[in-house]
Amino acid sequence: MSTEMAGAAAPGEIREQWLRVREMLRAEFGDTAFRTWLKPLDLGGFDHDKVVITVPTQFIRDWIVTHYADRIRSLWTSVNPRVRTIALLVQPSRPRPVPALDRAPQAPERSAADGGAPRGELWAEGERETLDELGARLDPRFTFETFVVGKPNEFAVAAAERVAMSDSPPFNPLFLHGGVGLGKTHLMHAIGWRIRQRAPAKRVVYLSAEKFMYQFVRALRQKDVMSFKELFRSVDVLMVDDVQFICGKESTQEEFFHTFNALVDRGRQIVISADRSPADLSGLEERIRSRLGWGLVADIHPTTYELRLGILESKAERLGCEVPRPVLEFLARHITSNVRELEGALNRVVHHTRLFGAPMTVELCREILRDLLRAHERRVTIDEIQRAVAHHFGLKLSDMSSSRRARPVARPRQIAMYLCKQLTTRSLPEIGRKFGGRDHTTVLHAIRQIERLKEEDPQLAQDLELLVRQLRG
Repeated sequence: MSTEMAGAAAPGEIREQWLRVREMLRAEFGDTAFRTWLKPLDLGGFDHDKVVITVPTQFIRDWIVTHYADRIRSLWTSVNPRVRTIALLVQPSRPRPVPALDRAPQAPERSAADGGAPRGELWAEGERETLDELGARLDPRFTFETFVVGKPNEFAVAAAERVAMSDSPPFNPLFLHGGVGLGKTHLMHAIGWRIRQRAPAKRVVYLSAEKFMYQFVRALRQKDVMSFKELFRSVDVLMVDDVQFICGKESTQEEFFHTFNALVDRGRQIVISADRSPADLSGLEERIRSRLGWGLVADIHPTTYELRLGILESKAERLGCEVPRPVLEFLARHITSNVRELEGALNRVVHHTRLFGAPMTVELCREILRDLLRAHERRVTIDEIQRAVAHHFGLKLSDMSSSRRARPVARPRQIAMYLCKQLTTRSLPEIGRKFGGRDHTTVLHAIRQIERLKEEDPQLAQDLELLVRQLRG
């Protein structure tokens, strides 16, 4: 250590100067940029007129050199004019306290094969935390192993696994869409986990569209949009959940559009989810809508009875609880809205029986889930059913009671009659009167026809599930 430097500033003073410089950096660049890039930095030592700052990964070091190094040196010089040089060294392990240092730490051994990164360091924890803070941490519960596959979601699962196992984008973007609680977020987390297991060096960022918008607005306020742009365009895999939330947000859509194009041009994978298909996203610019449909659009359909039963069985196994078959069947029949509610209902029943030691029965389920079942069994009117079916199949409401017998009209009309019998307490003659004065035998034939066809036609079964879910709200 230089005697001149030592005489001018003791180790404790250098540490104090570093703390002052950090606060100046936080004030100048804002909390978001500070937490993302500057917080991982630490004081490593000093020698003559040089201060050594350690960083946890090569990735963060390269970013600091490009965007912040000159400013750090300038600020430190304003605090201590003797400081002329700032050296940035990658040091994954936590450095010793400054008072014990009397010289700069040696750089870790590097290899040419990994581009200068410390040997054995593919994904240092500091870099992982930085990118997790940029987006959101992946939930360890949401993996492909814990996702229950059935007819309504098998195509989306196959597409997600293909993305997760490919070295280059097989389709870009992968666009997942479906209703609330059907598994879109679970699949996105599963993709992230599988990529991190298979290719640890890849930089994977998952976040909601709302957080993307929040980060962008913060960057605008702090006049640091360039850092925002470069940050998001440096990742290998970008996953944006619930993209419908940027509909109508013109500035955010503009930035999303350019980020999307930049990543695709660089061959980086993009995964998007929404509650509707790209064509049905109102308030979205046409150029973005067309790009979202570039790759593969995969729909996750409403759950079937069989899939709900499988989900409940898997959940019971993870809970380590033996649930009687009649209870599982009862829940699968009555909780049809989404998977989250279904699993939540099973949680309530299991924990209640564990707390009170009561036997798990269907009667107990009815008592514990009284509020939830009441919400699912709300009264539905024939008029509501007719409107929903007409809208679903693109018909006029008057077609429900017309005399037209063409299959594109007759089949939806039979579906509406079937749903009236399932969801209302109206008699067959009452239902017939609401469908243009038809007699009860016509209604009975329609019900039997749909009951038979739904066993043979998966698409019809899915249409029925979707309509039931919509009508029960």
